[in-house]
Amino acid sequence: MSNKINNIFLITVLVPLFAIYIYTLSSLVSGWGPSSIYSNVSVKTTVNITQSYPEIINVSCNSGAVITLNAGTTKNIICFVQIMDYNGGNTINSTNVTFYYYLNSSSDPNDNNDHYTNASCTASTTDGFYTNWTCGLDIWYYANNGSWKANVTVKDSYNLTDNDYRNATISTLYALNVTQLIDFGNLPSGDTSLTPVQANITNFGNMNINVTIYGFGGEDEVLYAGLAMVCDQRNLTLPNERYSLTSTDYDSMTSLTGSATTISGLTVYKQEDDAQQQINSTYWRLHVNVTTNPFGVCNGTVIFAAEAS
Repeated sequence: MSNKINNIFLITVLVPLFAIYIYTLSSLVSGWGPSSIYSNVSVKTTVNITQSYPEIINVSCNSGAVITLNAGTTKNIICFVQIMDYNGGNTINSTNVTFYYYLNSSSDPNDNNDHYTNASCTASTTDGFYTNWTCGLDIWYYANNGSWKANVTVKDSYNLTDNDYRNATISTLYALNVTQLIDFGNLPSGDTSLTPVQANITNFGNMNINVTIYGFGGEDEVLYAGLAMVCDQRNLTLPNERYSLTSTDYDSMTSLTGSATTISGLTVYKQEDDAQQQINSTYWRLHVNVTTNPFGVCNGTVIFAAEAS
């Protein structure tokens, strides 16, 4: 009996020990493989960007309005440029603008008809990342009408640049200038001026023009309609003041009238050469009609008007 009991006890002791051994071994083996704790690992990244490119936020030339040129001279327009730079608006050290006709290119040479540049625009205000620059351009009266482009380039102190374009429009301009005084000098009653007086017509716009004329006495178009001149004593009538495109004899010239009349055969072309204005000439003569027998200083007005060619 004693041997049987001892064997049973031995078995009872060995079984738990074997189970503990198996469990421990299993745990050790499973630890050798991947763990769910490390299936996703976050790794941080970093960089310090020390220089950023400038950015043109907006460009506006002539406040976005159509550009109307000034007859016979220049029209100053301003291109307003808004810029942002994360290095600071004060790092922008140059802004330039090229303003050119749409059929040309930005790289063309300057020409008053179709190409202008301002390489030294000026800073106006700066606030943090933002800065505003102004670019002035003096556009001549004969610059082409139609669509234009403003090409703006900005550069910061790191030589980083940005570029942007905006469209603009120049309107048509019909304009002229004429010799200020047609002076027939001293004439006795009954005589005709011998030497034709030249009156030059200059195209002061950006279109080819025809010219209409009419006249009246003195400076009052209503009061002295039908007269060529108002004199100290009596007056000169319109048919006695005549004009021509060539220096000819009085009888073959055209009489001035009180209604706007196109000067036949006269076209004054748009200026193309920067150094040479477009000028055409008219010639004038006066007859002092003895039947009206005027006397003294006489004054009148001739209206010259530019019309579409």
